[in-house]
Amino acid sequence: MTQEKTEKKSADIQGILQNILSRKIEGFRNLISCERLSGGANQETYRIVLETDKGERKLAMRRAPGGIPKQTEDGGPGMRAEAELMRLAREAGVPEPEILYVPAPEEGLGEAFIMEWLDGETLGARIVRGEEFAEIRPQLAYECGRILALIHAIDLEKTGLNKLLQTVGPLEMIDRSYFYYQMLSTPQPMIDYAARWLKDNMPKNARTALVHNDFRNGNIMITPEGIVAVLDWELSHIGDPMRDLGWICTNSWRFGKTELPVGGFGTYEDFFRGYEEVSGLKVDPAHVKYWEVFGSFWWAVGCLIMAALYRSGPDKSVERLAIGRRSSECQVDCVNLLIPGPVKLVKADDAPKSTEMPRLDELVTSVRDFLRGDVMNQTQGRANFMARVASNSLDIVLRDLEVGDICRQQEHQRLRSLFSTESDLESLRWRLVKGLREGDIPLDHPGLAEHLRATVVNQIAIDQPVYSGFKTALKSAV
Repeated sequence: MTQEKTEKKSADIQGILQNILSRKIEGFRNLISCERLSGGANQETYRIVLETDKGERKLAMRRAPGGIPKQTEDGGPGMRAEAELMRLAREAGVPEPEILYVPAPEEGLGEAFIMEWLDGETLGARIVRGEEFAEIRPQLAYECGRILALIHAIDLEKTGLNKLLQTVGPLEMIDRSYFYYQMLSTPQPMIDYAARWLKDNMPKNARTALVHNDFRNGNIMITPEGIVAVLDWELSHIGDPMRDLGWICTNSWRFGKTELPVGGFGTYEDFFRGYEEVSGLKVDPAHVKYWEVFGSFWWAVGCLIMAALYRSGPDKSVERLAIGRRSSECQVDCVNLLIPGPVKLVKADDAPKSTEMPRLDELVTSVRDFLRGDVMNQTQGRANFMARVASNSLDIVLRDLEVGDICRQQEHQRLRSLFSTESDLESLRWRLVKGLREGDIPLDHPGLAEHLRATVVNQIAIDQPVYSGFKTALKSAV
């Protein structure tokens, strides 16, 4: 989107908000600002500052990308239903902001709702490391358990949620994500392996409840006193409540603190204790572990979908494309959970680099350094965040230029050995994927686990070598 179009879009939103707030906020005088915040790859989040008879007041707004109504085939309820979920959760004792207004479609804002502004931290890395949260961190897992039990206890019939939300069982959740992955036409054998494992090990006799479906470190707002809000209900459905317990324990949301499985800030024991005290139900750790595996599988597909949305969606942000490369993070977590073992890392070729002046790696490095230096030093807010994301993407390109070809050559050699054929790499990738999908290749096929480990671990070395799952995989490296 050009700068001119961006400014026009912002002006349009502010004009519509001015009209809405003048009618709905008591004592409203003037809209001072409406700033889109960094992050929020699925939905847009805005900070609104207005002048009232009693002084300045802050509000928050959640909005679908471009204001376009969200399709609900994936189980997501849509923005209006999300606002209702937050209202009902607040009534049930879950910490939530007050929902102030849900605009009608004809008001021109699109799918959105306006709520009170709450101060607190939502950045997971700061929550697990910030000194200001040192005292509260040991209590967070226990509190998360209690909050999830409150959410799961909300009466579906009395609230009408049984008519508002989709009911989605484990098999349907697997099939839905697996279908989306297959529609992307990209062979990612570890995703197919995980899908097979999930179908072979589905939990039996799971109960049914309201499932937040994105309850994790990053979607809970923290202050030094505790949790003040549960955010982002856009994926909620009715299903197995252990999905929520497994998701917050998924390694993607531990932010490097692998020794503390619950959000990077707590233990399973404290987490389960909080849940059991409120719910009166015993937690089965194996049931939660199943949903941890599903969480990595689900987010591996979700990251690829982000890249697909960049190609076709209304919000062509650099962040969406960068998230696409995070699929390998989730895939290495599946490796660590399902097929851990030794793996050898690819080393860069010692052959002299190209004599071209300038070389490709030099061109990429110069742009990366410009983004990290000049651009980031002269920007703030979302522009600063996006400059960092863009520079990180260029790091991926540089690492691929260094070892990518060697990784693919070795992958090709392993696949030729696995299938005893001389086909090209792409054809062999598809052959493996097809064999896993159709059940022709068993999960314990000789050499399969070793091939998947080597492929995924070397890919994450390119995509994100500081990711904690990569470091876990290397504990057994040779």
